[in-house]
Amino acid sequence: MRKTCLLLLAAVVMTLVGCAKMGQPDGGWYDETPPHVIGSNPKDQSTNVHTRKVNIYFDEYIKLENATEKVVISPPQLEAPEIKDGGNRIVVTINDTLVPNTTYTIDFSDAITDNNEGNPLGNYTYSFSTGEVIDTMQVAGYVVEAENMEPIKGILVGLYANLNDTAFTTLPMLRVARTDSRGYFIIKGVAPGNYRAYALEDADGNYKFSQKSEKIAFSHDIFVPSCKPDVRQDTIWQDSLHIASISQTGYTHFLPDDIVLRAFNETLTDRMLVKTERKEPTCLSFFFSYGNPQPPQLRGLNFDETDAFVLEASEHLDTLNYWLRDTTLVNQDTLRIEMTYLATDSTGVLKNKIDTLDLLAKTSYEKRMKELEKEREKWEKKQEKAKKKGKKYETEMPVKPLEIKIQVRGDMMPDSYFYLESPTPLAIADTSKIRLVSKVDTLTFEKKYILTERTIEADSLIPPARRFYVLRPDSIGNLWTPGTSYTLELDSAAFVDIYGLACKAEKKGISIKKKEEYTTVTFHVAKQEESPYIGQLMDKSDKVVSEVISETGDLTFPYVKPGEYYFRVIADANRNGKWDTGEYDDDRQAETVNYYPEKIECKERWAWEKSWNPANVSPFRLKPSEITKQKPDKEKKLKNRNIERARQMGIQYIPKNH
Repeated sequence: MRKTCLLLLAAVVMTLVGCAKMGQPDGGWYDETPPHVIGSNPKDQSTNVHTRKVNIYFDEYIKLENATEKVVISPPQLEAPEIKDGGNRIVVTINDTLVPNTTYTIDFSDAITDNNEGNPLGNYTYSFSTGEVIDTMQVAGYVVEAENMEPIKGILVGLYANLNDTAFTTLPMLRVARTDSRGYFIIKGVAPGNYRAYALEDADGNYKFSQKSEKIAFSHDIFVPSCKPDVRQDTIWQDSLHIASISQTGYTHFLPDDIVLRAFNETLTDRMLVKTERKEPTCLSFFFSYGNPQPPQLRGLNFDETDAFVLEASEHLDTLNYWLRDTTLVNQDTLRIEMTYLATDSTGVLKNKIDTLDLLAKTSYEKRMKELEKEREKWEKKQEKAKKKGKKYETEMPVKPLEIKIQVRGDMMPDSYFYLESPTPLAIADTSKIRLVSKVDTLTFEKKYILTERTIEADSLIPPARRFYVLRPDSIGNLWTPGTSYTLELDSAAFVDIYGLACKAEKKGISIKKKEEYTTVTFHVAKQEESPYIGQLMDKSDKVVSEVISETGDLTFPYVKPGEYYFRVIADANRNGKWDTGEYDDDRQAETVNYYPEKIECKERWAWEKSWNPANVSPFRLKPSEITKQKPDKEKKLKNRNIERARQMGIQYIPKNH
């Protein structure tokens, strides 16, 4: 009996041992412990340091990721430091001369991880002082694009204790940091005092604004770093669904932590010839870096330039298209030109410059003739085939008509216009051959309209090109009648280009939805500035779908299709109806842009109205996240794979440091 009991007891023990072995994960638990600093030389936060080499030691092998991008040293280093990782240490060698009585900080951000599992150390900063005192104040904030409030990643942010406006252009920054993917920055090791903050895309590495092409942000706000005790709530998770505990932790709250810098690029006013081209035989194109109301003087070296061109200029006069009037010149493969134009010299002064240019047509005259011959052969075969079958045929090949592009949206809004575009400059635009007819029930009405040229008139003796026209109804409010259908009728030869090509007769239907199919959106925006406000409704891609301007801040969008929208307002300081950038030398900020923080949902027959004060916009939410294109990088976290592994095994995993 006793022997039987012993056998049963042994069997139970073996079963328990077997079960225990089955519960062990193959290969043991994952390492989820981040590397820890176990020492440094000199010691962290040491004073009276005179060595330029720093060794930081860890309790395991580590990796340093993107050191040149993520590791920032303050004060800024004009000569790049050497930053190396090897085994369980990081070695930083400062190549600049150490500044006396100064706190140095080496901010590693999230660049340090362990070698095997990639567990991040977190935002680690090492500091020392060349004097008797370590400065411990911090300031923080955000840098965004002034035009669209997009966070700017990787831009340099610096402090100046010198409050003169010239400091930004003559002195290197005092202390620096770089923004992360949220546009967020934190500058550490700041001494007590008064400061201004600046942002800079430092192209030449001198830590000051020295090139007009560099993106900048500046503010006249003067702040004094301070700190106070504060409490934050820390949540410890048992797993992805269950909270293990919630605790309150005291910490030092450094201020200010809400600095907002709006960055912009100044308008580049240096003028130079960027490129020339002749894509089509009919047109010579010249591209300049900056416009000027005085166009170039062209002299033909292998042709007579007298009355040879029709000039088409871009809005900013930086792109000039010279259309050839004479078909003889069109058919000439290479045109040799001497061009005299204004260009900026090395001292920044506009002076006449002379270039000799050979402009070769991309498609040669011979090739064009062959293409025309093929078209004729194809047409003749078609007519011969029709003749043999006893069908109607033509004896003369018709002239290719001028193709007028009618730019009409399929979902034409009641307050929209539409455009007419010719592929070549027009010699004739006969408004008597253009009709706009509306139909109400069985009755038709011819609607009056205004035909306006869309062209830039350059200060030149050369006749300007006319290729674009806008057609808008001439009625109360210049609106279409909702719920009405229209027909645009063009007679043949309503438009004739400079080469004698005429448009064919054409009809285009236009349908305007009923008023009930739209909604009205109204914002009452509290005025912060005396300038008029430009209100813009944006779609999910942050593109403008509707725009209104108001002197009072009351902005109403009368015809809005049902859907989801976002809203922003621009303070139009110079009253030109568009956003404009800033200029540091003129002490001019870019025009202020503010986004309404919430999404707007519009429904049919439902008016949406809201009062809003842009001054109440939180610096931590300057733009709705749904339309922010610069998304935050994925935060480096401990992987917690052991929790998932334990869950699959049906047991509880408690981390060592729990």
